Amino acid sequence: MSSAASRFDRGHTDDLMTFLAASPSPYHVVANTAERLEKAGFRRVEETDAWDGTTGGRYVVRGGAIIAWYVPEGAAPHTPFRIVGAHTDSPNLRVKPQPDFGREGWRQVAVEIYGGPLLNSWLDRDLGLAGRLTLRDGSHALVNVDRPLLRVPQLAIHLDRQVNEGMKLERQRHMQPVWGLGEVREGDLIAFVAEEAGVDAEDVAGWDLMVHAVEAPAYLGRDRELLAGPRMDNLISVHACAAALAAVAAHGDDLPYIPVLAAFDHEENGSEADTGAHGPLLGTVLERSVYARGGGFEDKARALAGSVCLSSDVGHAVHPNYSERHDPTHHPRPNGGPILKVNVNQRYATDGSGRAVFAAACEKAGVPWQSFVSNNDMPCGTTIGPITAARHGISTVDIGVACLSMHSARELCGSDDPHHLANALVAFLEG
Repeated sequence: MSSAASRFDRGHTDDLMTFLAASPSPYHVVANTAERLEKAGFRRVEETDAWDGTTGGRYVVRGGAIIAWYVPEGAAPHTPFRIVGAHTDSPNLRVKPQPDFGREGWRQVAVEIYGGPLLNSWLDRDLGLAGRLTLRDGSHALVNVDRPLLRVPQLAIHLDRQVNEGMKLERQRHMQPVWGLGEVREGDLIAFVAEEAGVDAEDVAGWDLMVHAVEAPAYLGRDRELLAGPRMDNLISVHACAAALAAVAAHGDDLPYIPVLAAFDHEENGSEADTGAHGPLLGTVLERSVYARGGGFEDKARALAGSVCLSSDVGHAVHPNYSERHDPTHHPRPNGGPILKVNVNQRYATDGSGRAVFAAACEKAGVPWQSFVSNNDMPCGTTIGPITAARHGISTVDIGVACLSMHSARELCGSDDPHHLANALVAFLEG
């Protein structure tokens, strides 16, 4: 096992908890990831500037997406890439353009459903508000009201005696949170958020705000073998990818590949965005990296043909109360190591060659691993993996961490699996 691959243990999970709590929106995810990369010696480059191909770590930020890469000493223009991919967004409730409304003396915030959340998991929770404000000069200000501010109150059982026989939530009527009492005044929410961000409300020209549960991540169980927290889908992967890239870059001048982190926004609603996996960002960065090192089209084609991507996203652990919903011969368990996600209809991009790459990385890192495949009677989800493979022609393998309560406001995984994943990613990036 390499020195880098052996470095992550339960301390990595402790750090993940800090990362989860500090990253309530994709914009915070990117800011926190960038800060960690800066400490590892990476420097930010702007898309509008000319790039050079010198040795070292660089990263690009666009909205809720970040691409980072490390150029080893003497890397040729056709040097292949080793990419670890993830996404920064999670299903939640997002603030509408005209947020202030109310009924019956209650002040409420108008929200839209983002992605595919488990709606009932947002009921009767203390909720905060976070995201970014866009100012009139085009700059942005991050804001994080990380204290109880809003609540989506459930109807009392006395007024719905059949609720335990089957609850149906109407997205428009039932999911609008309350945040106070009194007269509704247009502009109140944005004025409040602007004050929290330390900017003048008159300077706010736009916003991308979302609701988050304020309960902190926590170890769970007698032996603390489980981890509960928000946004594990997919910040477990973003955090592990960033940690792995920084570890490899620390001793990376003899690397045979150029290691890359690609963390996209908008995976939860289809990746169709300039910051999503369907957008041009990754391809543009890889191409410019080749050209900055003096290469041309032939070098880019050679580099991509030899590249491999591990697309890391959470998957389903076997559920003890619903085991019949899982494939009868594939039951991933918490702390059993990262999972290899397979679907022959290409909802996941893994094939036999990809399995061999992943198995070799886990063996090198000394971590266990498991296979996941959906029950044939259940529709299979998807990830950025097939998109990356199809858009860029890069061999891609879908992996992740097994969890319960996926898309809940609060999810659950094994507390050893995050560092198992990070160690496997290091081994993969090292080649």
